Amino acid sequence: MGYLNTLNLPVRSTVSRRRAPIGPCSACKPSGSLPQQLLDPTHLLHWSPTSRDDGDLLSSTSPQTSTYHLRGPAQASYALGSYLEGILVARDHRGRPKSHGGDLFRARLLGPNLKAGVPGDIQDLGNGTYLLSFPLLWAGQAQVQVRLIHSSEAVGVLQRIWRDQWATVDFTGYFRGPTGYEESATCNVNPLLIGEEESTCHYRDEDSGELWFCARPPTLPCDSLVEHSSGHYWNVTTPHDEALMAWNVTDKELPQGISPLWVDKESNRSLAPKPSGFYHRGVWHSLSCSSHSFSTADNILDCLTGHIIHMMGDSTLRQWWEYLRDTVPSLKPVDLHAMYQTGPLMAVETTRGIVLHWRAHSWPLRSLRTPVASLHSVARELGGLAGGPHTVVVLGLGAHFTTFPPSIFVQRLAGIRAAVVALLAREPSTLVVIKLANTGYKSVYGSDWFTLQVNRLLRAAFADLRVAFVDAWEMTSSLALPDSIHPGWLIVHNEVDLLLSFICPT
Repeated sequence: MGYLNTLNLPVRSTVSRRRAPIGPCSACKPSGSLPQQLLDPTHLLHWSPTSRDDGDLLSSTSPQTSTYHLRGPAQASYALGSYLEGILVARDHRGRPKSHGGDLFRARLLGPNLKAGVPGDIQDLGNGTYLLSFPLLWAGQAQVQVRLIHSSEAVGVLQRIWRDQWATVDFTGYFRGPTGYEESATCNVNPLLIGEEESTCHYRDEDSGELWFCARPPTLPCDSLVEHSSGHYWNVTTPHDEALMAWNVTDKELPQGISPLWVDKESNRSLAPKPSGFYHRGVWHSLSCSSHSFSTADNILDCLTGHIIHMMGDSTLRQWWEYLRDTVPSLKPVDLHAMYQTGPLMAVETTRGIVLHWRAHSWPLRSLRTPVASLHSVARELGGLAGGPHTVVVLGLGAHFTTFPPSIFVQRLAGIRAAVVALLAREPSTLVVIKLANTGYKSVYGSDWFTLQVNRLLRAAFADLRVAFVDAWEMTSSLALPDSIHPGWLIVHNEVDLLLSFICPT
């Protein structure tokens, strides 16, 4: 997975805590057809209306002038298990309060000396003010931090692109004749992006129904398609759009508005499981299940013994495979002579009966040149699994779908959901884990705003099934670490620990 900075693609113009007891890490109930929310995701993807952009950059929300403060009077100390509330006032570059919502802010409560952090909840009141709420989950010092990820005007740019553009990237297909002669052509998710109907090659995955289209090569037949790669990023912005998305107004911290506070140790209060968890001393503590720390290779081996793990998705999930390979010396990679970026990858521990697989999901996939035969749809892979108590399926996708309208991702989720339902029906003891997409890019090709929408769709697709979720969004946004589409070791370590907690809940 990569963007301009990693693939150099051309742009084409066009803890001390007390809380209510919770159960072990487990999954939830089964169901059948596609949820109504996905059949019509309008309500699911609702965002507070933004004002009409009049082209005045100084009227857009500014991270330098926007302010926040406590909702009530400051206290000498706060009770562990209670909530801290604040009011955020969005202002433009002239310092004037905004009269509408729609900004993408991100708030968190940090305990820097404790390596602690928890995401805050932000309620958009629709009038330029926002209600901030932070659960107080550790004793000691805590500090509020608020960042403006995108102004409402920048969100308007992203909304327009997501709504009006059929795609913001394209791909290249490579065709090869019997003599080795090659031709290439543009490929994409929609035939109307390629050319005339009669000059388009159609490809359909028989297991999932997923469709892919390439322009017909000059002389070679459609069935000679052998390789795939990223193509171009399209120029879909105006100079004004680019100014609204510029680095100096994107993902910037607001001036400190709430002084550091102290949280007392003693409390009899308990919290509802929102958010999904928090960090304390660098360890993620889930509020929805009893997560554990697997701090040694032996701990991990004991948990994974006798299991076959099937990871399918993007490169953020490949990081989990890499973490386990690098952390457990006896887990040996097997050279399958595949392209590493897309897989398939495999590692084994023969004395413990552990097999660890990862492979990229199929089209659309931004990648280096890779064999088409290696690009299996997730639905196809799931259809080939017998399942059972020793089978673990981990799905992580979303980042490669932010360059298309949401309908493309919904179609993909429909096929994957059907395959998951079938897998759980034939073998209910199979564990299925869904990794939500994490924070990272801040561009018109991949933005945290897009990722929020993708995660809403992911949750809606699987929420009523007996699956488990790893909320990578909250796990990558709770600490004072730079956002990266490929988070560092600390984050990945905690994500994998949560996965292992689902596999070995006791």
